[in-house]
Amino acid sequence: MSKSKRINTFYKKLYKRYGPQGWWPGGSKLECILGAVLTQNTSWTNAEKAISNLKKENLIGIEKLAFVSTETLASLIRPSGYYNQKALKIKHFISFVVENYQGDLERMFDEETQELRNKLLTIKGIGFETADAILLYAGGVPIFVIDAYTYRILSRHGLVAEYTTYEEMQELFTDSLSEDTQIFNEYHALLVKVGKEHCRKRSPVCDSCPLQYDPHTIL
Repeated sequence: MSKSKRINTFYKKLYKRYGPQGWWPGGSKLECILGAVLTQNTSWTNAEKAISNLKKENLIGIEKLAFVSTETLASLIRPSGYYNQKALKIKHFISFVVENYQGDLERMFDEETQELRNKLLTIKGIGFETADAILLYAGGVPIFVIDAYTYRILSRHGLVAEYTTYEEMQELFTDSLSEDTQIFNEYHALLVKVGKEHCRKRSPVCDSCPLQYDPHTIL
């Protein structure tokens, strides 16, 4: 079976097992962007606690976040872990939006995708995964997000080599799937789901995994 067919088959199996995941939880574009930063190296539950703290202080706004001190911001997002670093990342992003788009996220997302992606990657603390999560979940741009779960699953199923780059993994998905924001959104969420429940870093649970090989699968 070709890699492309396997990528498509994986999606069908995961969707059949788990159904729609409803990602990304967030009431606004900015909230989605904050979530993309805050969920780095932690669970969504912890990121959500941090966002809840910001909401309680009425700080979900570009201008409000621009004026709040880094120290105050760090204390509020403490539940997300690495809070000092993440506070700086948020402040860097907010400065980027203010300086380049007059604080207007709609204007930012109106920019050509690759140009915006390149600019996002210049922000200190914003890497490929976070930049693409911002584009996909906040901007509705059809770009596939690659994370540690994705690499682990692809690697264990022999779909990528040990030293495959982020871009090479991303290309595998974009070449195999229709360019569809909803599919990219759902597929990434489903990979995270199976990664947490079955394809764990240690002690994987393979017996009941929806992605285990079945020679009788009808393609």
